[in-house]
Amino acid sequence: MGGSMFKSLSQLLLSIFFAGCSMVGIRNSAEAGYTLIEQHGEIEIRQYAPILVAETVIDADYANSGSIGFNRLAGFIFGNNRNQEKVAMTTPVYREPGNEKIAMTAPVLQQKTSNQWRMAFVMPTEYTLESLPVPIDPLIEIKQIPAKKVAVIRYSGSLNEENINQKANELTNWLQQRGLKILSPARSAAYDPPWTLPALRRNEVHIDIE
Repeated sequence: MGGSMFKSLSQLLLSIFFAGCSMVGIRNSAEAGYTLIEQHGEIEIRQYAPILVAETVIDADYANSGSIGFNRLAGFIFGNNRNQEKVAMTTPVYREPGNEKIAMTAPVLQQKTSNQWRMAFVMPTEYTLESLPVPIDPLIEIKQIPAKKVAVIRYSGSLNEENINQKANELTNWLQQRGLKILSPARSAAYDPPWTLPALRRNEVHIDIE
C-alpha cells in the first residue's frame, strides 16, 4: 500500500513538473540561458550564465535516486518552504555524483560517486539568494552557481547509466583530442518527462572546460 501510494505521488509530481510537455514530449518550459560558442555535430561549446539551484544529495543508486531526489526537491518548489510559495522551474534538472558540486543549469543532471547522487533544480531567473523561499527540508541546499564554459554532447534514447557513460567517454575523448582542459566530471542532463518516446528525448552530457 505504502509503496503504491509513493509511486502514485511520484508520478503526479512528475506530471505537474512537466506540464509544459505534451504526451510525446514537446517542451514548452523555460530553459537555462546560454550562448552557443561552437557546434560540431551533436557536440556544442556553450557559455552558461550564473544560475541559482536547489540541490540535494541522495544516498541511493542511479535507478532509485531519481524518484527520491525529485520528490524531495518537488516538495520544495510546490510549497514546502517557509513562504509556502510555489516556485516555477527551468529545464533541465541535473544529477551528478554526490561529492561533486552542481556546475550547471536547467536539465536533470546526474553523476555518480560511491552510492550517492546529487540532483539540482534550476530556479527561475527572477530569484536571488535573498528572495528565493527558504527550504524547510534540511536536506535541500540553495546554491549560486557561477558562469562557466561547458562542453555538451546531445543524444536521444533512454536515459540510463550505460548511455550516459558512453556519451561521457565520447565527449571526453573529443575534448582531449582537441587539447581542451577538462574542469569537471561528466554530468547527465535530461529535458523530458519520463513518458516521452525515447526517439524524441533530448538528453545531454555536460563537462565544464577552461
